Amino acid sequence: MNNLTKHLLPLAALWLAACSNQPQQHQGKDAAWDKETAGGRYALRQDRAPKTPPNLDHVKDAEPRYEPYSRQGNKDYNVWGQDYAVWRDVENYKDEGLASWYGSKFHGYHTSNGEVYDMYTMTAAHKHLPLPSFVRVTNTSNGKQVVVRVNDRGPFHGGRVIDLSYAAAYKLGMLETGTAPVKVELIKVAPSGQETRLAQAHSGRHIQLLATRSAGAAKELAARLSKEYGFPARVERRSEWYRLQMGPIPVSKTEDTLARLIAEGYSQAYVLN
Repeated sequence: MNNLTKHLLPLAALWLAACSNQPQQHQGKDAAWDKETAGGRYALRQDRAPKTPPNLDHVKDAEPRYEPYSRQGNKDYNVWGQDYAVWRDVENYKDEGLASWYGSKFHGYHTSNGEVYDMYTMTAAHKHLPLPSFVRVTNTSNGKQVVVRVNDRGPFHGGRVIDLSYAAAYKLGMLETGTAPVKVELIKVAPSGQETRLAQAHSGRHIQLLATRSAGAAKELAARLSKEYGFPARVERRSEWYRLQMGPIPVSKTEDTLARLIAEGYSQAYVLN
């Protein structure tokens, strides 16, 4: 085992011990909607419409297309002590209930999908659908209809089935009322032949080797291991930690690669879900 590895392994052990068996805490918009936490990471304490509402008649519906599900936005999570499961293999989905909308407070902040929320685009939040997904939303009180791209989590208020962007709420004629009765229908888009081949070419598993506070050390080790093993290695940042991961690795080679890494001293290495 080289000196760099010896230096990083204790950090990895500490990090993994601290994080094991901990439910993932939701970091999206609704994690800060109650009075005690509201305003913590947001410039505004209460949500609201823009000060000078623009005319959004020109904004078009989201265009359904095939998109691979994001890694960041599709893990089961916990909000206010309640566990939520992500529907990973959903093919058909229809629901009816109340829709709400969110605006200026969250504009410019990251969604659960890791994207930046833009209240002037046709997006939405849903508790269970995989991210991203496309849904058709019909306001059953006036017949107006929109297509939105789901890229966030919520709403976590009783009886509400979807949380719409300001633009989508504008199109549905529900800005004044705040909520509206809606019908939500999933629009499932199958990958094209080329997209299927690309997905197969990039399919595989990922192995996490360790985590450290040293970005330079992690990147140096990633470059060396990528050359040595022949698989891509990357460094992901989470808060002040840098996680070293290898992959994608073909499924047929994942277990052998993991065993080799453990034998070479990376005792905390494990296969990511």
